Amino acid sequence: MDERKKTQKDGYRDDLEMYMGNDSQWIIRALMLAFVDIWTIAIGYFLALYIRFDFVYRNIPEIYLDNYIKIMPAYIACAIVIFYCCRLYHSIWRFASVSEFMRIIIAFLLLQIPALLVNYVWKIYMPYAFWLVGFLLSFFFVVIVRFSYRFIRSGQKILEQRTKNYGCERVMVIGAGSAGKMLIHELIMSSHLSAKACCIIDDNPAKKNRFLDGVPIVGNRHDIPEMVAKYEITKIIYAVPTTTGKDRREILNICRDTGCEVQVVPGIYQMVDGKVSVSNLRPVQIEDLLGRDEVVVDNARIHSFIEGKVVMVTGGGGSIGSELCRQIARENPKLLLIFDIYENNAYQIQQELQRKYRYLRFETLIGSVRNTNRLKSIFEKYHPDIIYHAAAHKHVPLMEMSPNEAIKNNVIGTYKLAKAAAEHGVKRFVMISTDKAVNPTNIMGASKRLCEMVVQMMNRKTDTDFVAVRFGNVLGSNGSVIPLFKEQIAAGGPVTVTDRHIIRYFMTIPEAVALVLQAGLYAEGGEIFVLDMGEPVKIDDMARNLIRLSGYEPDVDIQIEYTGLRPGEKLYEEMLMNEEGLKETPNKLIHIGEPIQMDDEAFCRQLEMLEEACTSERPDIKEIVAEIVPTYHPMEE
Repeated sequence: MDERKKTQKDGYRDDLEMYMGNDSQWIIRALMLAFVDIWTIAIGYFLALYIRFDFVYRNIPEIYLDNYIKIMPAYIACAIVIFYCCRLYHSIWRFASVSEFMRIIIAFLLLQIPALLVNYVWKIYMPYAFWLVGFLLSFFFVVIVRFSYRFIRSGQKILEQRTKNYGCERVMVIGAGSAGKMLIHELIMSSHLSAKACCIIDDNPAKKNRFLDGVPIVGNRHDIPEMVAKYEITKIIYAVPTTTGKDRREILNICRDTGCEVQVVPGIYQMVDGKVSVSNLRPVQIEDLLGRDEVVVDNARIHSFIEGKVVMVTGGGGSIGSELCRQIARENPKLLLIFDIYENNAYQIQQELQRKYRYLRFETLIGSVRNTNRLKSIFEKYHPDIIYHAAAHKHVPLMEMSPNEAIKNNVIGTYKLAKAAAEHGVKRFVMISTDKAVNPTNIMGASKRLCEMVVQMMNRKTDTDFVAVRFGNVLGSNGSVIPLFKEQIAAGGPVTVTDRHIIRYFMTIPEAVALVLQAGLYAEGGEIFVLDMGEPVKIDDMARNLIRLSGYEPDVDIQIEYTGLRPGEKLYEEMLMNEEGLKETPNKLIHIGEPIQMDDEAFCRQLEMLEEACTSERPDIKEIVAEIVPTYHPMEE
């Protein structure tokens, strides 16, 4: 917990202790407030009588003065009882708000019942103006008494804010909605923040030149650079948590180019209580600049699909596999099997799940998908219903140097796992593929294309539903460019980009995994699901954005070097082969590539030959793969 949040919580706890304290303290405060209420009501109704007779005391008939003295004690006693029942003596008036105001209104409406009884049952008549004006004045006095502390505190806060504004951060808030209003209110009222909200930017033209809590709304996104200079802004807060996609990217790019520190409010779905606070703010991250719309999936159907099932995740300690485990854990499976050959990663996700999901039944198993006996023992013991196959070698340059290992692990491992799944009655088998499988120029991509072929062949030969899900790069995964760029920036550069024009598709790991789970629902068997990765991103732009987000200027503070394409690397990736059709699904971000017909028996023989070739470390393994995968065209070395 950061110091600011701790201070706020401690302050709130102190207020509770101060205002609610022990029983004796509360009784004393309640009696004091009741005493004040007695006098405010008495004075309010006497003033009503005084006003009724033109502010001249001797003009008031004696009968009305006698009646006033007769009815007021009983009326005030009723008022105190009603106020107590409406909990007007239980509130912490430092935090008085609309709910307290509504309770006062209800109390005064109920108080009119004894007023009617006085007039029409007890026949003690008073002028109608006495009751009406007395009601308004006493109501006004009671409200003032209860809200006066807050009014005084607000005035003090404003004075303190003006005093501390000298030398503090000058803040521009993007967004004049509810999130922006909450942030501005906190900036004004908090004594722990040395920041001043100077201006607001909002794209709604109807809001321009208006004020929000005294802060002017000065223009739209295109006015940001001008207003930064005019108001001498040092920090910009992006407070529109509901916006995604291109608008978010465009606005944040404008903010970033001003040189100010930029912070953002997380998306509403990331905030448990939906409330916005300065403590929620985070720095701009690279995914904020991708311009992707929020991924929406059918959580209810995913839950019903996984709940009560035995689910196995291979490569469960890797980037995709561990996120699969996290999201599956939320859906109440009967048992989650985390299967990985690398014990360190498996141990990390095991410890995380133990902390976060104490109710979850899961087993962490070490082993390789290449080990038939290990797979058999696991299937016979646990009988998984669903398999998410994420275990794979995926590093393109390393696999180019060790092509036989790519085939052993990715292709033969997938084939052995698929056969074990079919033999033991697994209902659904979902394999994680990659866009590099489309018209591959490297052995890793070719191996994943072979895996897709294995999935489609096994689906035709067995009762298990076999499918593959194909997507591009995921941000922050092991071996991806983002962690590499961050390490290079931290070291002072240079940041290495293979080619100025190279582009890739990107998605966050949680987004990709959510769509993998959704795609599993649509499976009928044999499909290759293709995820919509949005607009492609230039790696050069991404490197420059990361440098700026780290507080440096590209090619000035941190140099960018272009190293040339690595072995097997393409300038751009494709998501679909020419011979594959494209079908829609209920989710606009998930498409289906039509299965490609092939000779399954011949392919099985080729797999046996391929296994023999890679285990004997054949140097011509790439040529053998090219004969099986017609779309594979290895780059000349």
